[in-house]
Amino acid sequence: METHISCLFPEILAIIFSYLDVKDKGRVAQVCAAWRDASYHKSVWRGVEAKLHLRRANPSLFPSLQTRGIKKVQILSLRRSLSYVIQGMPHIESLNLCGCFNLTDNGLGHAFVQDIPSLRVLNLSLCKQITDSSLGRIAQYLKNLEVLELGGCSNITNTGLLLIAWGLHRLKSLNLRSCRHVSDVGIGHLSGMTRSAAEGCLSLEKLTLQDCQKLTDLSLKHVSKGLNKLKVLNLSFCGGISDAGMIHLSHMTHLCSLNLRSCDNISDTGIMHLAMGSLRLSGLDVSFCDKIGDQSLAYIAQGLYQLKSLSLCSCHISDDGINRMVRQMHELKTLNIGQCVRITDKGLELIADHLTQLTGIDLYGCTKITKRGLERITQLPCLKVLNLGLWQMTESERVKGLGMKRNEPSLREV
Repeated sequence: METHISCLFPEILAIIFSYLDVKDKGRVAQVCAAWRDASYHKSVWRGVEAKLHLRRANPSLFPSLQTRGIKKVQILSLRRSLSYVIQGMPHIESLNLCGCFNLTDNGLGHAFVQDIPSLRVLNLSLCKQITDSSLGRIAQYLKNLEVLELGGCSNITNTGLLLIAWGLHRLKSLNLRSCRHVSDVGIGHLSGMTRSAAEGCLSLEKLTLQDCQKLTDLSLKHVSKGLNKLKVLNLSFCGGISDAGMIHLSHMTHLCSLNLRSCDNISDTGIMHLAMGSLRLSGLDVSFCDKIGDQSLAYIAQGLYQLKSLSLCSCHISDDGINRMVRQMHELKTLNIGQCVRITDKGLELIADHLTQLTGIDLYGCTKITKRGLERITQLPCLKVLNLGLWQMTESERVKGLGMKRNEPSLREV
């Protein structure tokens, strides 16, 4: 007796269809009635985010999404009222409006008019017309929100953060990238420093403050006192923080990842403060901090030796600093030292000898390294990614000159 795929139970077809990409999931629904029914099983669409252009009325759109159990939506272009989405998907869990430049406080206000307990993730990045008024609506009606993306919403002020601190007590991730009006006062609200007005977002685990130029070390004091559950903190391009602020961060025992990229006032002294505290960091980025030198690597080896990822691009480090660090960094898997122009083949040999767990290394713009140093690096047993970038070498030299084999790491350029 011959068997055919059409003989499979719908449950088996649904399992097979669940492995297809989104476009193919839609295509199999057009093959026949049996496949259509199987493809509409909710397990096929579990975790899928629908990407929509809202241009004209489509009565079948949201019923179709609900039938398939889709609860995540990204709006690619918004020419209809946002309330059209909220009314059509009352059990929505994730709403991505990133880049919807025409979204206004008025439009958002008409959409959020009652509690939406299912909504956990809201992305308003680059919705530049959004102000504190919208944050008031969000704080009032989206009490269960866990992730809020506000990157590039440049009209947000400390008042908006007060509203967030008042209403969004379950928030775990908040992105305030380039919110230029946010200052220490706003971070104080989030950290529960103004309990008489707002409890704060004390469950925060991830906070992105990249390019918030008004922040000073006082913000870090607030964070260290109030946000005890914080695991990831991004302070890149925050020119107002200094070495003194690192003292506050050095005792945040749950902090796993710290980004200080292009923080111009962070020096070896700041790294010393971090290393002398009780941190258990797994990731540290101090790239383009031009006051970071070899002494920082010694401090890292003494107190931050558990790091799995370390980025030092364009820092003033040399082979001597590498020598002072590598013997203690047994868990390091990613090392970014691109544009560290004082690194030579000697430094690469030290890395190859001691950092045997490395899976990726960035040597972009390291102009003093030669084929000899690269040959040592490519012998690292776990290496998968080697980024050379601006380092000049022809394709034939990379393959033939280094004698690379099929199972050796690829040399990737950006």
